[in-house]
Amino acid sequence: MSAMGNVLAAGVIGVGYLGRFHAQKYARMPGVRLGGVADLNPERARRVAEELGVAAVADFQALLSEVDLVSVVTPTQSHAAVVEACLLAGVHVMVEKPMTVTLEEARTLIELAERQQRVLQVGHIKRFHPTVRALQASGLLGEPRFIECHRLAPFKNRALDVDVVLDLMIHDVDLILHFVRSRVVDVEAVGAEVVTGRVDIAHARLKFANGCIAHVAASRLAHEARRQTRIFQTDAMIELDFSEQTVMVRRRGPGEMVLDGVRLPAIVESRLPVPRNDPLEEELRSFVGAVRGEHPPEVSGSDGYAALEVVTAIRREIDAFTRDIRV
Repeated sequence: MSAMGNVLAAGVIGVGYLGRFHAQKYARMPGVRLGGVADLNPERARRVAEELGVAAVADFQALLSEVDLVSVVTPTQSHAAVVEACLLAGVHVMVEKPMTVTLEEARTLIELAERQQRVLQVGHIKRFHPTVRALQASGLLGEPRFIECHRLAPFKNRALDVDVVLDLMIHDVDLILHFVRSRVVDVEAVGAEVVTGRVDIAHARLKFANGCIAHVAASRLAHEARRQTRIFQTDAMIELDFSEQTVMVRRRGPGEMVLDGVRLPAIVESRLPVPRNDPLEEELRSFVGAVRGEHPPEVSGSDGYAALEVVTAIRREIDAFTRDIRV
């Protein structure tokens, strides 16, 4: 553990594409000292360690006596075992999404974190995206009645250990749950395996207890990136563009307008100010703040479980859809 007063010692387990960024952020964060990195690939661990002037180990267990907190950025299938070992060692954990493969694994980790009195935060980074932050700060988000999400991306040779639902769609599922604050009562979904041997394209329809409906589309085989969410309320339509980092609001205004000879209530269009930020840096700063006891984790283990519960239902529906097609 850290012996440098209020300075917290951080470690990163898994320093591939994303894990390297975690290590860089900790190395530059005030009040935090990067204590080391771990990766099963010794050469990859060595490169990142040399870049940041820290120790590298192949076995993550060797880090745990030296750090107060860790980011777990390993393949999803290993999350349960790695996070469990970290919590048992008394280390606070920020685990990348999805938190685990199964709901049983997720429940086990949540209960263990509570027993150990350690922070367990899940890496749903879109909560920290500037567009989401701007919407929350505006006070415009009321009671959504319909939400439409598109998260389409060109093929990349990353995160192929999971399907597109766990890779991409889960981002929007977490945000929808965060926005709606109601229980999902029905799930319909379809999907298709195209090139990776796992589902690469998926569409889902979620119905909530309060009557809200959400439609979510995800693809990792798109020609170009599209990351947009539209929220429809009784008083406004709000459009978040994650790529352009804009928030457009359309709502009824004073007076009338004429469309094709028809008088209608006027629609006023405006853009919210969207201050630029670094979502990963903000996410990790929030995690460190939670470890210091300044506030609860913004994305708790229970939040991670809720998103995983919905995407598990989506994947189950897609499996049934796929079996029906093959029969």
